[in-house]
Amino acid sequence: MTRKTIRLLMPQWQGGNNPNYSFGAELLAWLAPDNDDQPLLHVPVQAYDGTPLENENGMNGRTQLLEQLKSAHHLIEAHKPERIVMFGGDCLVEQAPFAYLNERYGGELGLIWVDAHSDLVRYVGYDNGHTLPLGNLLGIGDDEFVKQVKVPLKPENVFIAGLKVPTEQETEVISEAFQRLGIYPAEEDSKVIERLGIRTAGAEELTDNLDVIKEWIRASGIKHLAIHLDVDVLDPKAFRSQLFANPSAPVNYSPEGTMQLPQLLTLLKELSAVTDVVGLGITEHLPWDSINLKKLLGEIPILNS
Repeated sequence: MTRKTIRLLMPQWQGGNNPNYSFGAELLAWLAPDNDDQPLLHVPVQAYDGTPLENENGMNGRTQLLEQLKSAHHLIEAHKPERIVMFGGDCLVEQAPFAYLNERYGGELGLIWVDAHSDLVRYVGYDNGHTLPLGNLLGIGDDEFVKQVKVPLKPENVFIAGLKVPTEQETEVISEAFQRLGIYPAEEDSKVIERLGIRTAGAEELTDNLDVIKEWIRASGIKHLAIHLDVDVLDPKAFRSQLFANPSAPVNYSPEGTMQLPQLLTLLKELSAVTDVVGLGITEHLPWDSINLKKLLGEIPILNS
């Protein structure tokens, strides 16, 4: 029997304060294989009009983000799906579908957070909401967003795969960049991970053996699983359509992913083989060549007269 599955396109950019996330989300939805059994629904997002986001109580675009979160919730509740696929802009789009799925499956949803970053803590001075979606889902993030999660995820049901722990040299470079920019974490994510007991594994640890994840699924008794995929988990030298491959960026002040595409595909296939995957979110796709070409085309006189 076919289960009800919906696809959501949520081209949200405010969570990363980067309008390019909208185009990346739209292209993701276009690239995905057609499936007549999975209708594509559009979550309304306020388009970028050139106006800078207002910093509201330590978050850029807080009002817009909350409105868009509630729109996603309303759309999901109207359809009451059993499975959800999210084509997103910034990572904060994951809150609505994963909160719904955890409630639907009795608070026992498992979540694999495939990301180079934990998305657990706020960075003061970098007041963008996409640093907090996993924290919100666990009930420890931003208070206004946490209120929208009826049933918080259990920390023991969360596994962060591909987490990049910077080397001492990378830590020094990142710390210096943070100091120059006036950025500091409200709490070190490593301390939050340790306090909550969340399991993690880096890309290198998962290169030849996924048993650590399979054992976690078995030991935790996870029957339904959601997968968050931030494409920045991938090595930016191998996959260029992501934040850390921006050709115009002077310096990166966050750890870069190291996972390779074949490794990622193996992970996703094996997860689907050992448990029931009911959610998939793909986020933070930034196809720089297409973005820059689009800008160029927009300036060519014959195309605009």
